[in-house]
Amino acid sequence: MTARLFSPLMLRGLTLKNRVVVSPMQTYSAPDAMPGHWHRAHLGRFALGGAGLVMAEATAVTPDGRSTAMDLGLWSDAQETAMADLANTVHACGASFGLQLQHAGRKAATTPPWDGFGPAKIADGGTVSGPSALPSGPDAHMPQEMAATDMDRLVLAYESATRRADRAGVDMIEVHMAHGYLLHSFLSPLSNLRVDNFGGSRDNRLRFPLRVAKAVRAAWPDTKPMACRISSVDGIGVGWSLEDSTVLAKALADIGVDLLDCSSGGMELPRRDMLVPRGPGFQVRFASELRKSSGLATMAVGGITDARQAEGILVQDHADLIAIGREMLVNPNWALEAANELEPDTLFARWPKPFGWWLKRRSRAEVRREP
Repeated sequence: MTARLFSPLMLRGLTLKNRVVVSPMQTYSAPDAMPGHWHRAHLGRFALGGAGLVMAEATAVTPDGRSTAMDLGLWSDAQETAMADLANTVHACGASFGLQLQHAGRKAATTPPWDGFGPAKIADGGTVSGPSALPSGPDAHMPQEMAATDMDRLVLAYESATRRADRAGVDMIEVHMAHGYLLHSFLSPLSNLRVDNFGGSRDNRLRFPLRVAKAVRAAWPDTKPMACRISSVDGIGVGWSLEDSTVLAKALADIGVDLLDCSSGGMELPRRDMLVPRGPGFQVRFASELRKSSGLATMAVGGITDARQAEGILVQDHADLIAIGREMLVNPNWALEAANELEPDTLFARWPKPFGWWLKRRSRAEVRREP
């Protein structure tokens, strides 16, 4: 019997072979903002490991939109060519390929986490931008409120990166609206201190993120699915709420977004006890509630490590896809081992034939050796 985790899912013209997604994970390993041999090996092993959809890490649409100087970007012909090579690698290894587009906003221009996430040199990391009305002064790392011309420029950058992603062979695009980056910083009242038409009320705070989403959908082929990653809540009882996310989700559905990637957090909160407590599947309830309230397909992410846990989330209709992040770093074969656990009658059947043939033969030999 086929496990729900390994049943196909169709999103527009894309059919995913199973419900396992490799979550976008920044690795800060891209000189010149381009994927290279390291990225092809890094993401290719997840595709060989059985995931249905492999997502590349957050990819900036402009040079100043990078979190660090070693982030991926997609604003040049050379980057487009390198991204096409990466897409071809993932496809050849058996998975569909997704790409997350972002602008880091006020979280831009930092050093990698192993160097402290401190302010980077301006020449390395670019400048910082955000919606909040904060003083700029001589410090380029102080967020500066975006002018209308900045917004126009950024919408064009998102459109351009989207078209490049299509030409590069990307199967699904995801717009990053979470974790305190630029679009989330427009949404959240904790960061959006504007007093114009882009701040204040929820409708005003939605205005620019929805404009970006609409531009991306228009630039992306009708046959290809589009997702958005959101912070479902900023925290417990503060800032952006689940009710706000339901309104956002319905607006995204009206634009033509197909999938909601349901994360949380990313904003600095007044108190530590307002953080969403972490634990097994700690964000699944957001995917479940937003799936019911918005009608959109959802992806559950966060603290999902076990095959039966993932299967239960799908069987109980809490989500349509399961995103695995850090556990994939521990075990790139997570999806294949989950198939062996959930479908023991077809041991190694879902493994790549060059692997599965030998491993099945070995398992038979081990059975024969048993006393």
